[in-house]
Amino acid sequence: MSTSSGVKLLGLSGSIRKASTNTIILRSLAERLDGKASMTVFPLNEVPIYNGDLDGENAPEAVRALKAAITEADGLVLCSPEYNHGMPGMLKNALDWASRPVGASPLKNKPVLLMTSSPGYVGGARAHAQMQETLASTQSRVVPRAQVVIAGVAQKIADGKLADATTIDFCLQAIDDLLTEIRRLATA
Repeated sequence: MSTSSGVKLLGLSGSIRKASTNTIILRSLAERLDGKASMTVFPLNEVPIYNGDLDGENAPEAVRALKAAITEADGLVLCSPEYNHGMPGMLKNALDWASRPVGASPLKNKPVLLMTSSPGYVGGARAHAQMQETLASTQSRVVPRAQVVIAGVAQKIADGKLADATTIDFCLQAIDDLLTEIRRLATA
């Protein structure tokens, strides 16, 4: 775990849109951590489609940067939309890159908090399930808790920030659960 600067979290947004509500959620939460932790949002825009020929020593710079950021983080916060009942291919692609080498990847034993959002009433629950399944295969430690699914997300964003107090509180409680898991692992 990080030293005096606190716990380092890495946020990965499942959307690369300029006005992505998922990126807005991550940035809004990062501003509200009150010194308990810091969170950096890593952009996935430059991560190329997975190609096993480029894996390992030949990995593209964006992939090396992603893996380094995951390695340096004490925990991850993934926030994703739901596309056709699943996580976006871009997020799955980033997780595929980060899952290498099998059994010794930067995702192995990494505490991860999952969040999804959607304009619909299900809040991205199906994408949430798909992310959990993918991360189980990477041997990540998905925080066991009630799903963080944010339904009707467009109505919860105002002036480029997550503005719904109930949603903010629920998300911050989830981050507290992630921080508890990080501390538990650090002392085990």
